[in-house]
Amino acid sequence: MKSFEELVNEQMLIMDKLLSMQTELDRYRELEEELRNRKKEQDLLSVQDDITEMKKELNSIQNLFMQLTERVIESYQTKSATEKIMHD
Repeated sequence: MKSFEELVNEQMLIMDKLLSMQTELDRYRELEEELRNRKKEQDLLSVQDDITEMKKELNSIQNLFMQLTERVIESYQTKSATEKIMHD
């Protein structure tokens, strides 16, 4: 099992990726709206496909983040229990 610190570092990297993906998705949504307003249907369809793929990737990263959060909590609880036993 990875140490608590390693899990937290990994969690921070995933959080950075989540934020980056969310920013990119927001930019694509703005582009989608702009293309819709300009009535550029072919470009709009392409952007909408990209948005769909990004949403899938974002969902996957969010799930990974949630799993890692559970592992961080378990690791912390194990670490705390071990420290308590050692001090008693």
